[in-house]
Amino acid sequence: MPETLSGITVLGLGLVLGLKHALDADHLVAVSTFLGQRHTFLSSLLVGSFWGIGHSVSLLAVGFLVVLFDVSLPERVAGFLEFSVALMLIVLGLNAFKHVIRGGRIHTHWHAHGDRIHSHPHLHPVADSDMPQSHHGLRPGWKPIAVGMVHGLAGSAALMLIVVSTIESRAVALGYITIFGIGSIGGMAMMSSIVGLPLRLTIRRFAKAHLVIQALAGFLSVSFGLFLAYEVGLDWTR
Repeated sequence: MPETLSGITVLGLGLVLGLKHALDADHLVAVSTFLGQRHTFLSSLLVGSFWGIGHSVSLLAVGFLVVLFDVSLPERVAGFLEFSVALMLIVLGLNAFKHVIRGGRIHTHWHAHGDRIHSHPHLHPVADSDMPQSHHGLRPGWKPIAVGMVHGLAGSAALMLIVVSTIESRAVALGYITIFGIGSIGGMAMMSSIVGLPLRLTIRRFAKAHLVIQALAGFLSVSFGLFLAYEVGLDWTR
C-alpha cells in the first residue's frame, strides 16, 4: 500500500508540474504570437493544444531514452537547445511584426452548418484578402506543434528529466512523463484561450487595437528571445 500511495503521489506531482510548466514565460510568449491570426475560442484552444502535443512528443521521446537506456543529456546539448528556443522566439516575433506591417482587411465571414448560420470576424493580409482559402479560421497546427517540440527539449523540461532519473520504478517514471505531458497540454490549452481573449475581443470592434496587441506580442517575443540568447551566451563563456 505505501508503495502504491507513493506512485500515485509521484503521478499527481507530475500532473501539477505539467500544468505549471505551461505557465513558463517563454511558452506563453511563443504561443501569443500565433493567437493574432486565430480569432475564435476554438482556434485559440487548438493552438495551445497543438503546442502541448508537440511538447509532449519530444519530451516522451527523450524521457523514454532516459528511463529505459539511462541516456543523459549533455550540458552542451542542453545549452544548444536553449539557444534554439531563443532564436525561435526571435523569428516568431519578427513574423508577428510582418503580419502587422502588411496590414489587412477585417470583415465578418458567414458560415452555414446545416440550419445553423453564424459568423466569424477575420483579418486578412491585403494580398490574400480575395483568396477563398484565407476565409477558413481553422488551419493545420504544425507550426505550434514544431514550437512545442523545441520547447519540450529545453528549459524546465530538462529539469523534469532529472527528476525522472531519480524514480526507481520505470513504470512510475514513464507514467510521470506521460502525466506531465498531459498536464502541459491541458495547461497550455487553457492559457492560450485566456491569453487570446484580448485579441478575440479587439478584432470584433477595435481593429487598430488588435494590431497594437499583435505588435506587442511580437515585441515581447523578440525581446525575450534576445534576453534568453544573451543568458545562454554568458553560460557558454564561463
